[in-house]
Amino acid sequence: MQNLPPIENYPDHQDSATSKRVLFLYLIPMLGFFPSFWTLYRHQGSREQLAVSRLSMTLGLTWMLGYLLLASGAATSDFFALRLLILNSFLTSGYFLVSVYLIFRVIQGKSCRLPGFSGFAERMLRKH
Repeated sequence: MQNLPPIENYPDHQDSATSKRVLFLYLIPMLGFFPSFWTLYRHQGSREQLAVSRLSMTLGLTWMLGYLLLASGAATSDFFALRLLILNSFLTSGYFLVSVYLIFRVIQGKSCRLPGFSGFAERMLRKH
């Protein structure tokens, strides 16, 4: 049997590792919004990168909208202020946990789809 070069020398493995790094970057909470936006704006990247970019942007925008609405509601309400701030912390924690879950899925090489939410992201951010 002949000696084969290490797997890192194969072009497919390098593309896969680079793709995983890019997907990892897209899924970083709050910061991943910007490279995701840039990828979608330029329409460059693989099909998987575009799908993860849409998902990342939808998650980020949903979190930001919910955060702003709950924070403004807490600022204007006397009775519900504490409840809205607690709900806001649950929303933020959920956003971070979902992002970490998706990052682990990328590391494992599995699909980065969320039931219902990925379809919503595709419909909302797909350019026709």
